[in-house]
Amino acid sequence: MESFPPSQPAPRAPRAYFAEPTSAVLRLHDGRRVPGKLKVVSMTGGLLSVAHPVDTGANAKLMFLTEAGMVLGSAEMLSPLSWKLQPFRFVALNHDDQSRLKSVIQSSIDHNRSGQEQIERSRAW
Repeated sequence: MESFPPSQPAPRAPRAYFAEPTSAVLRLHDGRRVPGKLKVVSMTGGLLSVAHPVDTGANAKLMFLTEAGMVLGSAEMLSPLSWKLQPFRFVALNHDDQSRLKSVIQSSIDHNRSGQEQIERSRAW
C-alpha cells in the first residue's frame, strides 16, 4: 500500500477582531430576528455574541454594518461555544458584500500590524 505524504492543513482565513461592539442581526427562516454583537469575522465565518444560542445547523441571513458599509450574507449557525457565544460559517456572500468584508478585514490587519510595530519600537527604549 502506498503512503501519501501528509497534507498541509489549509491556512486559516485572516480575521478581523472588533474592539468596539459591532451590531448584527440574524433573520431566521421562521421570520424571527435575533440581535447580536459580532466579535470576530473572516471571509469564511465568525463569532457572534447572542442572548441565547440559535439551533445548531440553522440557516439565517446575517446582516452587520462595517466602516466599509453593510454586509449581508447567508450563514449556518455552528455549535455554541457558551451560552452567549456562537460561531457561524458563511454559506453565501455576493460579490459586493465580499468586497466590503475583505476591506474591513484588511483594515483590521493593517491596524493591528501598526500597533504591533509601535510596541516593538517602544521596547527598544
